Amino acid sequence: MKKLNLCLLLPLLLSLSACSTVKNTSATDSSGTQTAQHFSVTQTRVLSADYLLYLPEDYNVSSGKHWPLIFFLHGAGERGSDIWMVAKHGPPKVDTHLTNFPFIVVSPQCPDGKIWSDDLLLALLDDVEKKYAVDLHHVYLTGLSMGGYGTWSLGLTYPERFAAIAPLCGGGDYITPYLAGGARRTALLNLPIWAFHGGKDPVVPTDESRRMVDLMQKLGDPNVKLTVYPEAQHDCWTQTFATPEIFDWFLQHSR
Repeated sequence: MKKLNLCLLLPLLLSLSACSTVKNTSATDSSGTQTAQHFSVTQTRVLSADYLLYLPEDYNVSSGKHWPLIFFLHGAGERGSDIWMVAKHGPPKVDTHLTNFPFIVVSPQCPDGKIWSDDLLLALLDDVEKKYAVDLHHVYLTGLSMGGYGTWSLGLTYPERFAAIAPLCGGGDYITPYLAGGARRTALLNLPIWAFHGGKDPVVPTDESRRMVDLMQKLGDPNVKLTVYPEAQHDCWTQTFATPEIFDWFLQHSR
């Protein structure tokens, strides 16, 4: 595995507009009235992340071959500046121990005091897909705990980027998938999702996964399922990644 650094500049244009009864008055003479105003600012941010990179044993750019990618998001306990903490759980723990593991695995680290940012993760994914021989039809997203929340967020916001997602012991918001329209809604409703949770999770209630799975099923996604380990607590990832089943399931799906 390698420790790599990504530093990207992302201009962010934030604009807010409101429509109401229009009256051309200045701020000093608008007392007692409602006026329409406009706000606009240009910001420049630096997006950076350290990540672990695993390349398959037969990886060779000159071969012309492209490999499937697993994008893994760790939990809150692995945040910080020691990149090797990321290899404590999940795919970056098992990838070097499995024979002929066929995936490129990218596992970024979230800094202390932060949570996963869709903007950062999308910028990193863009960079990875440019740098490495990634099969763009076979890009998979998974994460546990805080990373489970990150998986729901990134996967449901940008479903067109992933062939399948597998959130573990996480949850998400309703509004993004509910309001998705056009091509993005089509991609969302064709996104295979396999969620996992411990039945006795004392940290993130099992209902967090159930409500997201129920939502996606109600919206019309036929490719959603939930596995609950009845006796498992927060750690549902050890069982999930201990067998090839999840990895075989990933490879069954393409976009």
